[in-house]
Amino acid sequence: MTEIRVRGVLFDMDGVLVRSEGSIERAWTAWAKRNGMPPAETIQAAHGRRSIDTVRALRPDLDADSENAFIENLEVTDNAGLEVLPGVRELLDALPHAQWTVVTGASRKLAIARLKAGGVPIPERMITGDDVANGKPDPSSYRQGAALLGLAPRDCLVVEDAPAGVASGKAAGCKVLAAAARKEWPMLMDADYRVESLEVISADVENGEIRLRY
Repeated sequence: MTEIRVRGVLFDMDGVLVRSEGSIERAWTAWAKRNGMPPAETIQAAHGRRSIDTVRALRPDLDADSENAFIENLEVTDNAGLEVLPGVRELLDALPHAQWTVVTGASRKLAIARLKAGGVPIPERMITGDDVANGKPDPSSYRQGAALLGLAPRDCLVVEDAPAGVASGKAAGCKVLAAAARKEWPMLMDADYRVESLEVISADVENGEIRLRY
């Protein structure tokens, strides 16, 4: 059995708390076609990153703000097939509200829409793509997430499903748990721990210390 001891948990959203790939893929496919780009490669490039950063990287010739608004509008209004992932509610129920939050590259508007659609509790405070100058893999979002909980990054566990997020958490100084299908693990080898689903995680808290086991 593996045991992880921390004082706070920082969850990515898409692919960790909610299954939202349908909405993401449909929005990026529409954007790619509108700009004469290959959808599959575009979707892959967008995984785990802020949409505005992906636009800037793929099409620096376009106005990033207006293109990002186009993508966000599609995603906010399309929650078809979105659902909470297995084990999420049980794990969140086991954690004190003050000791976990969400750190996502999505905008606050999109994050709230997706968490609501998935029936996931919305933290009073969270870090979104609106709160940082540079998105993942830059470490600033997870450093801000730790500060939001009043903790040092070394006392936090990041839960991620994308290489950019794993890199961000590691660079911030956090422990990192990759929660992704086993076929994705080769791309997530920098994570300290790997599980296929949060279903396998149990948690208890004693004297402010969170103990996660699988």
